[in-house]
Amino acid sequence: MKFRRSLPAFLVPLLLVACSQPEPQPAPVKLAVVVDPVGAVHRIRTAGDGLDSAVQVQPLRDPAIDGFLTRAHSAEAAKNFTAALEAADAALKLAPDAPDIVQYIAELEIGRGDWQRAETFAVRSYSLGPKVGSLCARNWQTVVEARTAMDDAAEVAKAKQRLKDCRVPPRVRM
Repeated sequence: MKFRRSLPAFLVPLLLVACSQPEPQPAPVKLAVVVDPVGAVHRIRTAGDGLDSAVQVQPLRDPAIDGFLTRAHSAEAAKNFTAALEAADAALKLAPDAPDIVQYIAELEIGRGDWQRAETFAVRSYSLGPKVGSLCARNWQTVVEARTAMDDAAEVAKAKQRLKDCRVPPRVRM
């Protein structure tokens, strides 16, 4: 007589489950941050409201620059960002160190949704322009909007601090 060793039938499924590998869990999906470019441009342009209370001295500008900028603003109003950028680039070629034109191009890039280029132009504008006042505030608000869209909370916090530094309290007069 042969002696047969067999497992009770109810143990077989339990052993199979116990020996199987757990199914890998998918990595948590990080939701992309959706930023409205039109709203972002509006926040940038209003960031410096009320910051300039002193006289600003600006050199006379070539009328051709103003013509290109007028064309750029008209194209932007028509939501033709390609034509607006072409006109703004033409103005920038005539005045390559004009921080206001560089910032305007950053804002056009925000309107197109090119967050990285927008940040690059905003930082360049900051390096060329005043370190306080409305242009400074627009520069750093551009960085805030770009880094928010790129989901970089640490850089957003730094940019917000730099934005606060654009506001200089008035001197106490006696």
